[in-house]
Amino acid sequence: MKFLNVEDYKVTGKIELNKIPTVLKSDESSEDLEEKLDKLQAKLSKKQDAMYAHNKYSFLICLQGMDTSGKDSLIREVFKEFNPRGVVVHSYKTPNSTELEHDYLWRHYIALPEKGKFAVFNRTHYENVLVTRVHPEYILSENLPGVNKVEDITPKFWENRMEQIINFEKHISQNGTVVLKFYFHMSKEEQRLRLLKRLENEEDNWKFSTGDLKERALWDDYMKYYEEAINKTSTDFAPWFIIPSDDKEMARVIVAKIIWEELQKLTDIVEPQLDAKVKENIELYKEQLKG
Repeated sequence: MKFLNVEDYKVTGKIELNKIPTVLKSDESSEDLEEKLDKLQAKLSKKQDAMYAHNKYSFLICLQGMDTSGKDSLIREVFKEFNPRGVVVHSYKTPNSTELEHDYLWRHYIALPEKGKFAVFNRTHYENVLVTRVHPEYILSENLPGVNKVEDITPKFWENRMEQIINFEKHISQNGTVVLKFYFHMSKEEQRLRLLKRLENEEDNWKFSTGDLKERALWDDYMKYYEEAINKTSTDFAPWFIIPSDDKEMARVIVAKIIWEELQKLTDIVEPQLDAKVKENIELYKEQLKG
């Protein structure tokens, strides 16, 4: 895949989102991209089976982006060839009453993937330094010591929270979970077109919410806090990748390629071998089953 060097999308230094393109220029046709994704799907599925049998590593795939950026469709397309037992998707919405009785990371801890499996977080623990920064009044629902009003939420509060997130990711990565974080970088104009399409297409009407327009009006605030969060929390053990997402098909191929290359780094994962004693007597067992 000559057009795709995954390191081009990895955040290794300070980034400015308004200087990063939301679409990748390429001569690849839709058919070319579909063929590439099909091949990656097959390779990912086979490797995941081996990872499941190996039972040492797990993958946490974190997807963040504005409404309509393509997270749902990417999950459907990239992971559709996986054995269902090997991947679990968690879509995070407003915390419920039980979740609010715990710290903000609790619901993410309990959803971490088992060894040998993938977990996909559709919206993630980063909502706690993104949505809550745009709407700091949401923090009051957490009933935190020393936070009784919005004015109590200081810059230090957010610094501490990002440090906690880094420590969370470091802890799980040191215990065998590969953490990959993807920001779906979409233009405001592309979002406008996708929201219009939802309204114009009767089959997609149900996806539209007036809340989408309210959050869209806060676009600049979201970009500011996304940029800050990405810059402060992209690490060697839990890197961020900026995915140009105006073209959904291209975004899917890029994400699949990145996951594939990260899997390839786990060189100790091998196809499971049949027990030597079973292999020695395989003809005997076949005869017994014919009886």
